[in-house]
Amino acid sequence: VQLQASGGGLVQPGGSLRLSCVVSESIVNSVAMGWYRQAPGKQREYVASIIPSSGSTRYADFVKGRFTISSDNAKRTVYLQLNSLKPEDTAVYYCAMIGDSMNYWGEGTQVTVSS
Repeated sequence: VQLQASGGGLVQPGGSLRLSCVVSESIVNSVAMGWYRQAPGKQREYVASIIPSSGSTRYADFVKGRFTISSDNAKRTVYLQLNSLKPEDTAVYYCAMIGDSMNYWGEGTQVTVSS
């Protein structure tokens, strides 16, 4: 399984970005699809996840309504809409497929929030 994340970039505080993660195989039967992030010098942390078969979503507390995860199962793609970005959101964002027995990770996409 291969995952390709894209959509990162440099944005000013208060700005928005939309991250995409295209998966080489169907995501419908995955346990969940998730987004994680890792800031310099910090551990990777959970951001959000979605169960593609039901559309059920979950978010980390720090998201506080600013981010939205969604999926297009036909396109094997998961999205993360980032709004009201803050400098502390600067990190490499990774998508992951959570399976029954294995998890798969893609290479991350850099998000930099700076004026």
